[in-house]
Amino acid sequence: MTAYIPFARPEIDEDTIAAVSEVLRSGWITSGPQVQRFESELAAYFGGRPVRVFTHATAALEVAVRLASVGPGDEVIVPAMTFAASANVVALAGGRPVLVDVDLDSRNTDAARIEAAITPRTRAIMPVHFAGLPVDLEPIYALAARRGLRVIEDAAHAMGASSRGRRIGAQGDLVAFSFHPNKNMTTIEGGALSFRDPGELERAERLRFHGIRKLPGGGMDVLEHAGKSNLSDVSAAIGIAQLARLERFNARRGALARRYLEKLGGVSGLRLPAAGHAGHAWHLFAPLVDFDALNTTRERFIQAMHARGIGVGVHYQALHLFEAFRRLGYRAGDFPNAETIGARTVTLPLHTQLRDEDVERVCEAVKASVRQAK
Repeated sequence: MTAYIPFARPEIDEDTIAAVSEVLRSGWITSGPQVQRFESELAAYFGGRPVRVFTHATAALEVAVRLASVGPGDEVIVPAMTFAASANVVALAGGRPVLVDVDLDSRNTDAARIEAAITPRTRAIMPVHFAGLPVDLEPIYALAARRGLRVIEDAAHAMGASSRGRRIGAQGDLVAFSFHPNKNMTTIEGGALSFRDPGELERAERLRFHGIRKLPGGGMDVLEHAGKSNLSDVSAAIGIAQLARLERFNARRGALARRYLEKLGGVSGLRLPAAGHAGHAWHLFAPLVDFDALNTTRERFIQAMHARGIGVGVHYQALHLFEAFRRLGYRAGDFPNAETIGARTVTLPLHTQLRDEDVERVCEAVKASVRQAK
């Protein structure tokens, strides 16, 4: 029987499992020495910038939004093509996510689209490095400096990516990462925030643990209302092992993506994602399929792929078409490129355990599904 190929799968080796067992046996399984070590190693990876870790990337974004002083009546500019968390954290802070369109091939937004959306209420800009391809940051940061705005980079897809020779997270204002199991490295669930201003660390630590400040003599005070999103030492032990292998992971992802680009080039009805540059982290490989031109639907295409033993995802639907965003006044037609991407995107398998022959099989399944649809 032909093995099923999932679209994502984390790579956890025996040494990592042994490290987790050691943490479990230590008796210290919540935030402790492993979290401190993980943060230190992440900081070194980002060239010495301070880093704090969280239970998930959404919590990192929530803290970033709080640090940017986003509150009721404030606006944050967010791409219309991203996961819902990017905009949800703004709304949960009482702000308004102001959506902007993206490029059809890179899936990223740009400074021109952002500038056109700025109003007197704009507090921050949230560029998203879609699929691991870095946004062109230089003009965005120049714009933010001119207009006095904070920049919160949603780098959930971009662990290990680089722009102009510098790692994403080693530069910029507030940069949030994800360590979900389908990301380039994992802590099971987890996230991180990289800081330009070390003066914001103390508050970030409070915001991830109930707003508490510890006092001399063992007492404490609660300075502000906050939730709880501190990472466990169990997760941090996984993260330490994963970070050590990240460069190998990303090199393999890049090689697989290049193979997809080669094998799927010229396939009728298929629009491939932008190849980008050497700094692309290749979190996702998500071509666009013109289902109307092929006289089929995404549901039937995915069913055809599943019938051939291939896992397929959808990353992502356009934000402004979801009910929660329609209640904010957004409508179909507002962001044409995001809508096209949302309607046509499919996510093909891309992970480090994928073999070259698996890519060949996926590509043949795509071609067969396209032929079957015609």
